[in-house]
Amino acid sequence: MIIARSPLRISLGGGGTDLPSYYKEHGGFLLAAAIDKYVYTTTLRPFSPGIYLKYSKIEQVDQVDNVQHPIIREVLKEMKLDTPQIEITTLTDIPAGTGLGSSGSFTTALLKGLFTHYRREIHPKELAELACKIELEKLGEPIGKQDQYIAAFGGITSFTFNKDGTVVSENLEISTDTLHNLEDNLLLFFTGISRSASHILIDQDKRSKANDEEITRSLHYIKELGFRSRDALVNGDMELFGQLMNEHWEHKRLRSKGITNDFIDNIYSKALQSGAIGGKLVGAGGGGFLMFYANDKNRLRQAMIEFNLEEVRFSFDYEGTKIILS
Repeated sequence: MIIARSPLRISLGGGGTDLPSYYKEHGGFLLAAAIDKYVYTTTLRPFSPGIYLKYSKIEQVDQVDNVQHPIIREVLKEMKLDTPQIEITTLTDIPAGTGLGSSGSFTTALLKGLFTHYRREIHPKELAELACKIELEKLGEPIGKQDQYIAAFGGITSFTFNKDGTVVSENLEISTDTLHNLEDNLLLFFTGISRSASHILIDQDKRSKANDEEITRSLHYIKELGFRSRDALVNGDMELFGQLMNEHWEHKRLRSKGITNDFIDNIYSKALQSGAIGGKLVGAGGGGFLMFYANDKNRLRQAMIEFNLEEVRFSFDYEGTKIILS
């Protein structure tokens, strides 16, 4: 049995500029951090021929073309496994549809597990590129590349998305004190809303492809905030980093319908009154997790209890997608 593990992620700045419709024209930049909440895949060879899948559904088929799960189907096709004898099971620490990049984490974990199962090497950059090929090209998902790359690499990393499609990753050089402050003072709260962000991303993608001036200006601004957020972390200016989170959110919420609602706005407003310097929804919007940077953590936690929000405590992951049992 092979068990692969891939981290989920939080976005720290520049989110949205990793969509091809934007970076192919203007170049993209963002910061992301891998966290110690994971997607796991197990891969083994069953005694009987066929493809056996266990996720939120159970599948048993003979041919790859009959697999219903789109990512698994395209991964098996990409690896030229037309009639494999394989069993794949998926487990997650956090449900899908919560804005933490679970789809990209699943794809990288699945690929890593299958490559190891068939005794083939794959390095983080190759893994991220192949995962992006599966999701963006083969399946045509209206998503960016950050989820696959941060899952593959781990750490607190900046990514530059070049116009030619290449991606440059760079670990952020931040002090130990800044790292501890960031880990201690970033708080994640689940809104109770699981959702697909496809309609939000499709809207942004269509407007970018149509050279919509409003969305282009917005993403230029978001990219600049990404650079400023990077500089704040490198310089150890955590107060500024929190303020930039707030600036990012106030700008993002005006970008597309469906990013926020009255419930989320009320929570956010209460958080700023209760010790948070800044915050945002993690992911494209509409639900999932609210993340805040706060100096007064206890006061913020008490305020969030009023909304019955569950906090998910986390640490950063520096290993990226890896095999934990083989």
